[in-house]
Amino acid sequence: MLVCGYYGEHNLGDDALLQVLLQQLPAVITPVVTAWDQQLVRRLYGVETTDRRRLLGVLAALGRCRALVLGGGSLLQDSTSFRSLLYYGALIVAARSQGKDVILWGQGLGPLRRRRSRILVRWLLSLATAISWRDPASTQLARYWGVRCLEGSDPVWGLAPQPWQGAGGPIVLCWRPASQLDRQSWRPYLEALDQLAAASGRPVHWLPFHQAQDRELLAWLEQQGLLPARLKQASVLLTVADPQAAMAEFQAAGLVIAMRLHGLILAALAGSPCAALSYDPKVAAAADGIGCPCQDLALPASATLLQSWQASLDLPPDPRRLEQLRHSAAIHRELLVPLANLA
Repeated sequence: MLVCGYYGEHNLGDDALLQVLLQQLPAVITPVVTAWDQQLVRRLYGVETTDRRRLLGVLAALGRCRALVLGGGSLLQDSTSFRSLLYYGALIVAARSQGKDVILWGQGLGPLRRRRSRILVRWLLSLATAISWRDPASTQLARYWGVRCLEGSDPVWGLAPQPWQGAGGPIVLCWRPASQLDRQSWRPYLEALDQLAAASGRPVHWLPFHQAQDRELLAWLEQQGLLPARLKQASVLLTVADPQAAMAEFQAAGLVIAMRLHGLILAALAGSPCAALSYDPKVAAAADGIGCPCQDLALPASATLLQSWQASLDLPPDPRRLEQLRHSAAIHRELLVPLANLA
């Protein structure tokens, strides 16, 4: 079976999705995973891989497989590029033309900013054998188009929860560049963070969730003269290789402030106190499910931002909410059970 997604791109969220998907596959299935850093994916998960950036190679791998699974994330969208949408569309069409099952597992639908994208995706959805979505908005659009599907919470909620041990621990950040934040727009968040760290006497650990996008953020903020000197002294840049290592950092945190969706989810699974900065509605929706504070980056920074972070320190999320989200995520497994008949 060919498992296709944004894997091996040094993005901990997508690697967490892959981990859950592999755990849910029937034991008789042998997966082939599309990946950029193939060595990393093979080392972490012990699977066969093919270079996701070489479409002809991926199509050749598909020819050796009995089914195609688009595994997690928002793959059917055109915000990255229309070319990206054509890539996944080509795989779906190729699989169906060969009489193979196509499963869209734990997907988000969109954004689809072009009319031609909406027309293409509506047709592609009609080709899928089975679909599950990770959020109500995706489900609503698909059903409006007459597409039958299941809905659950994000599949990463399917990872095993961990015991929180971070009372009095550091403040951990999963921050990323965001279109809503130009140079000056960063100031109120950095000032609130500086005051929070100083008042609580805690270090600030910057955890890049997507290496290519996030790792240089701390250095850039310093170069722009935006990082308060006191906050600079308190800051530590972490290097984390896999989702388990990220969860270990979250387990020891007194507060995780996340912009990254899966950073927020993994922090909650680690039992850590959480707060969110939402650059995308999916982050706000996750924060609402967890019951943690959330600041919309499209709006001016709240005057109570610092107070909400202070109130969240060392206050873990309600475990009953987390269990509901984990239960909802289990629905995605249902799509994979019939694959055992293909072996």
